[in-house]
Amino acid sequence: MSQDPTICLLGFGEVGQTLAADLAGRGMANLRSWDILFPDPSSGPSVAAASSPAVSANDIRAGVSGASIVVSAVTAGQCVAAARAASAHLSAGAYFVDLNSVSPATKVAAARIVAEAGARYVEAAVMAPIGPKRIATPMLLGGPHAEDFVVVARELGFAGMTLYATEIGRASAAKMCRSIIIKGLEALVAESMLTARRYGVEGTVLESLRDLLPGADWSELSRYMLSRSLQHGKRRAEEMREVAATVGEAGIDPLMSSAIAARQDWAARHVAAARLQPLTELLDTVLASVPQPAKSRSC
Repeated sequence: MSQDPTICLLGFGEVGQTLAADLAGRGMANLRSWDILFPDPSSGPSVAAASSPAVSANDIRAGVSGASIVVSAVTAGQCVAAARAASAHLSAGAYFVDLNSVSPATKVAAARIVAEAGARYVEAAVMAPIGPKRIATPMLLGGPHAEDFVVVARELGFAGMTLYATEIGRASAAKMCRSIIIKGLEALVAESMLTARRYGVEGTVLESLRDLLPGADWSELSRYMLSRSLQHGKRRAEEMREVAATVGEAGIDPLMSSAIAARQDWAARHVAAARLQPLTELLDTVLASVPQPAKSRSC
């Protein structure tokens, strides 16, 4: 690996943008990016790319060709498609680092495509939100090339990357099981708080939760969880469908995971309210687009 490798970031959402900024901050000059939304100049990735230190590629071939490291951070539903599109242009021996939140079986499918192209697939499971620690966010690595890549990753600034397994799938299984809790909490908070606000009892409910997590500000925590769900609901729903597949592959009926996916999908339709504060304003804005049920007659 050269001292200044050429790095291509596939997918230029929150993760891609964060990594581009941090890698450039550490002196990496040969940065490229590609996103399937780049052809639309008004898209979020295109707008962000205009001020990014990474050079925006005109197509996936221009982004991937000659790169020694390709980091795939697309949406869950595009994981295999991205690996397939990149495979025709991967250099022999290049690292293909798959950060996508998908099931073990999906990772295995992507790994097979990359391996057949002569490149080195590395499974990566992002185990915390990317915002707080950015490039140093905890990530579990898996696969036969993970041990070698850890050394390279640490030099680049990926301080949170650790070797987890030599086989592909275990790291993603850990990520998927974590997502049931994290995205499930978001779905529960959304359903609870919206219903509570409709009945005018949200203050009582929030107060009653103080004993659950002592010291937590449940009003702010609820607003944060709701805003993340509204803003990233589409991506979270895709991930939760991969979680449901993971649960199903374990022989367990994914009742909760499937329901969480449906709630996250619903949340994505109310993205305009994501940045509103305080919690009551956010709730009222979402509820304004939810039809009031007809009042039932009292017995």
